[in-house]
Amino acid sequence: MGKTLYLECNSGISGDMTVGALLDLGADAKHLEDVLSTVKAEGFQIAITRVKRAGLDCMDFDVILDEEHDGHDHDMDYLYGHLHEESHDCHTHSHEEHDDHHHDHDHDHDHGHHHHIHRGMKEITEILDSAALTDNARSIAKKIFEILAIAESKAHGVPVEEVHFHEVGAVDSIVDIISIAVCIDNLGITEVIVPKLYEGQGTVRCQHGILPVPVPAVTNIVQEHKIAVEIINVNGELVTPTGAAAVAALRTSHKLPKEFVIEKVGMGSGKRDYGLSGFLRAMIINEK
Repeated sequence: MGKTLYLECNSGISGDMTVGALLDLGADAKHLEDVLSTVKAEGFQIAITRVKRAGLDCMDFDVILDEEHDGHDHDMDYLYGHLHEESHDCHTHSHEEHDDHHHDHDHDHDHGHHHHIHRGMKEITEILDSAALTDNARSIAKKIFEILAIAESKAHGVPVEEVHFHEVGAVDSIVDIISIAVCIDNLGITEVIVPKLYEGQGTVRCQHGILPVPVPAVTNIVQEHKIAVEIINVNGELVTPTGAAAVAALRTSHKLPKEFVIEKVGMGSGKRDYGLSGFLRAMIINEK
């Protein structure tokens, strides 16, 4: 019998927040580490720690990139410096900034200031096929990447097979997506309920220029998959393309049962302070 997962996205959703919440629910961290050790991508390590968000105990999943692969997109000045007449060259879609010294590199862009690695779906598929994933986990990961590819294809006006993922082909995005798939599979989750996404407003700087929030990849995903969005009074990007694509790939319903029992709660920390709780809450529920 499969389990039902409810994702409460009051502070938005990103890849690392999702992995953290799933690990907090009891996904096997050792199993995840073993799988990630078979991923043919260079320049990363992971850190799984416990942190406080809004005074509450949360799990933090962090993909730490080496200097060659790190685009420093966790830095608020990079993402929002244009609002203060600053001119940093940056990359979008990082989520909450850490309270400690770990780096967040959740999201969907090229981190190679030094080597611009542009992976397409062919290269992504080869990485997924060569990693030690179960068939189910591999299928989930491929579905998330396909949703991102279609969203980027539409945004940039090129065929899907010609999309080169400077956005999602980065090492940290590959690790986040594989980790989500591995954890969902490991927990035995078959149903996922996400009523709606909460997103911020304003603008964010990326390698293509200054973009409105939600960014185009996110708007394309929520449009295509009919995901309800509530724009809240927060300046900043709460929903990343990886987060939106994970919801689109995993969600089986937008409606919670009238009554349910909560079996377990997991909280995945974000990396940046927008004045919100800053975590993704995930619950295993049973309909009463």
